[in-house]
Amino acid sequence: MASRPTNPSTEANARRSQVALPERLVTFHFTSRIPDAIGRCWKKALVPDEWGLAREQFFAVLERSIAHRFGDTSTNGEAIEAYLESLHVSDLALALACSAGNAAAWDFFVGQFRPELYRAARAIAGEANARELADSLYAELYGLRESDGQRKSLFDYFHGRSKLSSWLRAVLAQRHIDEIRRLRKTEPLEDDPGSERSEISVLGAPASNSANAAIDTERTKYVAILQATLAGVLESLEPRDRLRLAYYYVDDRTLAEIGRSLGEHEATVSRKLERTRRDVRARVETALRTQKEWTEAQIRLCFEYARGEWPFDLSGSLRSDSSSRRPTGQPDAASARNLGD
Repeated sequence: MASRPTNPSTEANARRSQVALPERLVTFHFTSRIPDAIGRCWKKALVPDEWGLAREQFFAVLERSIAHRFGDTSTNGEAIEAYLESLHVSDLALALACSAGNAAAWDFFVGQFRPELYRAARAIAGEANARELADSLYAELYGLRESDGQRKSLFDYFHGRSKLSSWLRAVLAQRHIDEIRRLRKTEPLEDDPGSERSEISVLGAPASNSANAAIDTERTKYVAILQATLAGVLESLEPRDRLRLAYYYVDDRTLAEIGRSLGEHEATVSRKLERTRRDVRARVETALRTQKEWTEAQIRLCFEYARGEWPFDLSGSLRSDSSSRRPTGQPDAASARNLGD
């Protein structure tokens, strides 16, 4: 369990606790005690200097949390004051610092919450799928998508109303449910609960053995095409992206181990793995669509066939990368902590 970084000095903390309300916060109907309540939140958060948070940034997050909770400016000051007192402000400050990309905050977050994330992922998705579910969340927490040139971090949706650990478990559960729903869009219908519907011929009679054989032949053909396309896409990746995949899927290394080998932060490894996975999927779909002239329905069916019984051994495409030395241009130890690479 990581220890919390050194807290600011008493004198510095006292200076930073002098409250000037953000301009938009003034639109709420505050009592005279609200500035004191906000100041108490700042002091209670015990924000370490190395997290690089300004008081104004923290107040802006409090404003966002209040607006999310109450939605308008008609709420009385007593309710807002009580709400502020109930917030988990230390977790809120950590989420804010991580969203801003501060390396010290990320180090603390990973050390403090990684064991909890893995435990929760195992409980939610089972042992086989837990690691990828938990590791992929780092990428979303750091932020993959950009809006108006700014990263959109999943941390921006944390408002401090619950503990950060509870919120993370809820996010993991939702991501798992979303994936299940996505997969079920192309699953066969069922006649009775728990019993899969038999294949039906165009005449309405149960499918014959010859029809089932035709389906198996089609599945074999689709999966073979997908495997060849996937191998080609993997070969076309940048060497560093392919090496990162090899370390993770072939060598079964952890994010921390990959980060040490490549001189990257764990959050950066997760973010780049997730980006590469999405890129591979998009390239495969594009190749099937343009080179094979497949329809969207054929592409979905192909992925469904492969997902049902994954026959691919990626080590052939990736093994040589995982056994090679580190790629040229590896960043030095100082840049390894840079989350913006």
